[in-house]
Amino acid sequence: MLPSPASILRPLLFLVAFLSLAAIAISAQSPLIRAPQVDTPKRILFVGNSYLYYGDSLHNHVRRVVIAADPTLEGKLKYKSATIGGAALAHHNIDYLTKPGQIGVKEPFQLVILQGGSAEPLSERGRAQFRAKVIEFNKVITERGGRTALYLTHAYVKPHKKAKPENIRLTEDLYVSVGNEVGALVIPVGLAFEEAYRRRPDIKLHKDYDGSHPDLIGTYLAACTVYASIYGKSPVGNSYTYFGKIDKETATFLQRVAEDTVKKFYAR
Repeated sequence: MLPSPASILRPLLFLVAFLSLAAIAISAQSPLIRAPQVDTPKRILFVGNSYLYYGDSLHNHVRRVVIAADPTLEGKLKYKSATIGGAALAHHNIDYLTKPGQIGVKEPFQLVILQGGSAEPLSERGRAQFRAKVIEFNKVITERGGRTALYLTHAYVKPHKKAKPENIRLTEDLYVSVGNEVGALVIPVGLAFEEAYRRRPDIKLHKDYDGSHPDLIGTYLAACTVYASIYGKSPVGNSYTYFGKIDKETATFLQRVAEDTVKKFYAR
């Protein structure tokens, strides 16, 4: 009896998928910018979507981590977060946001962190749009005396309908390649999520109802990763635990994941 076309096609499709993943892994670029470009940044603008504002907003957590590490900075930090739900990077008016005094910060932002839409890395059109906007936004940011950083987003997990193993590699490849092109620091948040799940498969970093948005500890992990990346300091041992709402064991685990991920990413 001859094998059915489906039985022949199935292993071939699996092989193609495997080789595609291998090609992405092999071609993944190393970041050219491997250290903070601003010494102890105090004026920071976060630009993105709901991935940044879930869990009491990422910028609040980063600020608290910084202050816990150095209380003398408390009155000196001027953080702003500009977020639009479901937004791609192109939805933001970077000229307006970065103009001194326009959103309540008189001096130019020293660092602007850009976070694109979670689906942008998954299509050619989205990738091209993201690249074009980063190039455009970086020009405005640098002309105003600031530096650009890119927030490498985490990937979808189940039950999200677009959850696929290759998504994090596509996201990594896009952010690193564009970051290298414009000379921006890449913040490896998505890689920290991947590493945390590798170490503890049962941990819940995403909202369980959508497999997309970060849960509180996912936002905390992101904050520790941002802190380690843009300040160049270890978050391990930091006393901030969201006012006791994150248990010390979990906080320490996430701090170590953030530190290890950042070190590995910038050293490769």
